[in-house]
Amino acid sequence: METPTPPNGVREFGLSSWSVMNRTTVFVLIAIITISGLYSYITVPKESFPEVVIPEIFIGTTYPGNSPINIEKLITRPLEKEINTITGIDEISSTSIQGYSAIDVKFDFDVTPDEALRKVKDAVDKAKSDPDFPDDLPADPNVFELNFSELLPVMNVNLSGDYSLDELKRYAEQLEEDIEELPEISKVDIRGVMDKEVEIVVDHLRAEAMQVSFNDISGAIAQENVTISGGDLLVDHYRRTVQVVGDFQSMEDIENVIIKSEKNAPVYLRDVATVHFVEQDKTSYAREYTQPVVSLDIIKRAGENLIAASDGINAIIEDAQSTYLPSNLNVSITNDQSDQTRTQVDELQNSIIFGVLLVVGVLLFFLGLRNALFVGVAIPLSMFMSFMILSAMGITFNVMVLFSLVLALGMLVDNGIVVVENIYRLMDEGHSAVLAAKRGVGEVAWPIIASTATTLAAFLPLAIWPGLIGEFMKYLPITLMIVLSSSLFVALVINPVLTSVFMRVGEDGVNKRKSMRVFLSLTAFGALFLVLGSTALGNILIIAGTLTVLNSYVLNPATKVFQNRFLPRLESAYERFLRFTLAERRPWFFFFGTASLMVLAFVLLAAFPPKVEFFPSNEPQYLNIFISKPIGTDIEETNRVTKEIEGMVLEVLNEERFKRPNSETGELESYMANSVIGQVGNGTSDPQEGPSLGNTPQKARIVVNFVKFQDRQGQSTRDLLRAVRERLSGYPEAEIVVTKNSDGPPQGPPINLEVRGEDYDEVLAAATAIRQHLRGLDFPGVEELKIDVDKRKPELPITIDREKARRYGLSTQNIGYTIRTALFGREVSSYKDGEDEYPINVRFEESARNNVDALMNQKVIFRSASDGQIKEVPISAVATAARSTTFSSVKRKDLDRIITLSSNVLEGANANEIVQNMKGALEGLEIPGDVRYAFTGQQEEQEKELAFLSRALLLALFLIILIIVAQFNSITTPFIIGFSVFFSLIGVLLGLVIFQMDFVIIMTMIGIISLAGVVVNNAIVLIDYTDLIRERKRKEQEVATQLPFSEVLESIVIGGRTRLRPVLLTAITTVLGLLPLAIGLNIDFVSLVTEYNPRIYIGGDNNVFWKPMSWAIIYGLTFATFLTLIIVPVMYWWINRMQYKYFFKESV
Repeated sequence: METPTPPNGVREFGLSSWSVMNRTTVFVLIAIITISGLYSYITVPKESFPEVVIPEIFIGTTYPGNSPINIEKLITRPLEKEINTITGIDEISSTSIQGYSAIDVKFDFDVTPDEALRKVKDAVDKAKSDPDFPDDLPADPNVFELNFSELLPVMNVNLSGDYSLDELKRYAEQLEEDIEELPEISKVDIRGVMDKEVEIVVDHLRAEAMQVSFNDISGAIAQENVTISGGDLLVDHYRRTVQVVGDFQSMEDIENVIIKSEKNAPVYLRDVATVHFVEQDKTSYAREYTQPVVSLDIIKRAGENLIAASDGINAIIEDAQSTYLPSNLNVSITNDQSDQTRTQVDELQNSIIFGVLLVVGVLLFFLGLRNALFVGVAIPLSMFMSFMILSAMGITFNVMVLFSLVLALGMLVDNGIVVVENIYRLMDEGHSAVLAAKRGVGEVAWPIIASTATTLAAFLPLAIWPGLIGEFMKYLPITLMIVLSSSLFVALVINPVLTSVFMRVGEDGVNKRKSMRVFLSLTAFGALFLVLGSTALGNILIIAGTLTVLNSYVLNPATKVFQNRFLPRLESAYERFLRFTLAERRPWFFFFGTASLMVLAFVLLAAFPPKVEFFPSNEPQYLNIFISKPIGTDIEETNRVTKEIEGMVLEVLNEERFKRPNSETGELESYMANSVIGQVGNGTSDPQEGPSLGNTPQKARIVVNFVKFQDRQGQSTRDLLRAVRERLSGYPEAEIVVTKNSDGPPQGPPINLEVRGEDYDEVLAAATAIRQHLRGLDFPGVEELKIDVDKRKPELPITIDREKARRYGLSTQNIGYTIRTALFGREVSSYKDGEDEYPINVRFEESARNNVDALMNQKVIFRSASDGQIKEVPISAVATAARSTTFSSVKRKDLDRIITLSSNVLEGANANEIVQNMKGALEGLEIPGDVRYAFTGQQEEQEKELAFLSRALLLALFLIILIIVAQFNSITTPFIIGFSVFFSLIGVLLGLVIFQMDFVIIMTMIGIISLAGVVVNNAIVLIDYTDLIRERKRKEQEVATQLPFSEVLESIVIGGRTRLRPVLLTAITTVLGLLPLAIGLNIDFVSLVTEYNPRIYIGGDNNVFWKPMSWAIIYGLTFATFLTLIIVPVMYWWINRMQYKYFFKESV
């Protein structure tokens, strides 16, 4: 047994030595980690986007019949004034439209949503208590918090076929009830069909002849349609509940209500009105492939499992189709977010398998098969530990978490490589397995702890990223920190035990006869399972048997050739080159040559600047086609135009270039889209314009959902986007904007110009002049520069002669309520039918509602308070009507009136370049002095996020230097490693210039910050081992002060040669781990063993998003390997030479 006290110059790490001596405990720990990790992975909720808790509050206030200017004056301004007194507010924006006020209050992220909601509700209550605030609102202001996961549907279920909308709605309501019973579902909204109402249509001429007013009708209905409890009646020792039952049971009950009775002459409702049970006025239409459809918007409960919700919904639909849904009813599912999540989960699983194969394949040649597996085991074990920790923290598996795990693949084996390689080296030198495990880890424990800490330090600033983008992106650094910490634990605790038990020096002679027996046995069992129908297990056994034979006859001989011939030659060549580099004045040449290369990289970057983007430009997964008609357009006219545009979109989809032969019939068929949904009216506004909770009959939207990337057969959806834009450009009857989905957190339009001022007419005139000026210059790449406010909203202002009205005993309120009831209607009661409840509305008949003369000539009927007589006064006697136009809406931001010009950019265009050109073009434009403008949106976000990321990079470098100083207790070592990090940018910059890649601010900067942590790993291990060799030499030679400089030079060379393998291994495995992400190589290993189809494809939606970060790290790390092997020894030599020459006064 080895002596517990290590000899001089030998290090041990207590935790690792304990684990080696307590193997059973560690093996039990491995089992616990594996089982718990698998359980966590299976059960943790999975979703598309992170559960972002946003302190953002909306206040929606309905006040029908008021113009946007009046809504701003009466509702928006008083509410904003009180809300602005709240502390912690980041931004207040509002939109006042016809009859509705919407205020959006964004708080700083250090304010919790509950606290923000409470503060806003208190401010709204205070504003309502003001005497000047309207007291006749139909409902109190609706104050609610924004929760992305419970505001946006995760799936749409569409019902269509040869059925009436009433029948489709009935089936939809049945599905709604079933789906809402799922614990993962918050609610289901039905779109495309209107609710019913009881409409009382008043014949105003008959009503006036009988002196019946709207107040008479509404009062009579409200007083009759009641059920009143009278209390309990004690009869024969039993208490009976007394109820006066008066609820309407039929339409006849309503028609037979007596409205008034003058001189014993009763007037029934049927005498002056007709009663209908009808649909409410249309506010929306929905279609799929031009056929009427009823759509269910399904909203998931926050924090629940998206995939489980999707599976549950699909099971309910299958059961419904087999039971109560007709066979010829078309049921389609669109916008299923779980499809993307499933793809991400599948790619994660396949990337892990791919990463293990690549890493083990590389390590196989460096260390042999057995030892390669020791390092490869770090991948699943580190992942399992991460799954446990993430699940315990309540973090769901979303796009950030999943791809952070893939990104970590290449990094998490670094520590294992260093540990296993060092233990292998000591065993190769003749040490026993236990002693080699203890000392091997002891020699590198603190260096790998320091190197891991530096990587964590690089990501730590990203974990405190402020703002909305930070809330989305913080899961990336948090997950990486957890995974890398887990890999450190595996390297220090689990790897030493596995190597001490199973590691062998040099591969044992392979028994080919035994390998053949294993091959035959595994193949036989595999074939048996295939016959029994277990395809996956059978194929895995056959593959394992094949690999056994392949290892015996191919891999093992190739490994011996690589280890015994190639690696020694490589090490000897490196040693010779390093001695050559450190001789004479060559170190100066290499150092200043690298510095010159850094200058050259910046010069090339300035000469050939890459395009700068905020987020990567992704392949469209779906298209949004937004259609706008002038304000005031009737929904039927908007619906007609939308049908035409739907037909044009379908024509594009049916073009020859977007077709493929049917596998069965051979006929060409359209395949790029799996649904085309057309919606008109409510809920169709462009999300970039902010929330629109009021009626929008002038707007429509067409959504084209594309098939998955791997099913597009190489056809780019960008081509289809361009084709749709070309087909719809110049359409005369509406303003059309065609846009695609954008990956990442919500962000403003790429081109966004805000014009502010107090006089809204001046602001509109300035905004219009700016738009005309910019349109006249015809900037290439601009889709459609649109303005969000216009003054084309038609209105009919009615001016009251107050003196004449008061003379007749009328008030403005009397006249206003009469016109409002006639035109808009008044809800006077409700009609109950079983569990359903329908409003009862009183209004004019349609022909009179749309007749100005009828509205103005109607009589206001009331009983005079002075003499008790019934009086009838035509409105036209005291008021006049005139036609005019007003603002479509009044928008405000931070209490300033504002109008916004915005546009998307066409495919291939760069928003930053366009904005810079626009800024130059506007410099000479004259606008009123009190009107000002500024470019905001993505440009504003870019500047803010770039500033933070630059600070994060500096903070990361500071933390890295602090850790290195603490590790080495030296100033010179941080100097060396700091230069290596700085010089690693050469690789990134040259890669961007040479390969003409875009500089994506968010992703490339995260890659550079990540690189700062990764680059220092090898440098720390190399310098620490060189210091260890010098320490050993001092003790061996019993030198009290310092070694001769020749011995320092020899230590540098020996340290470099010894660390060549782990340096190359860590670089190669990290690059290989990122390579599938960088090039988008996807192999489906599950389908390979189950269906014999690997489904190989390159690219994809996720590749576009993560490629900039991956390539930045690959470029930088590739060049940093040269830095570690050459420039780090050069700088180490240079600093020590300076110390010996100027401090120790020795000749060197």
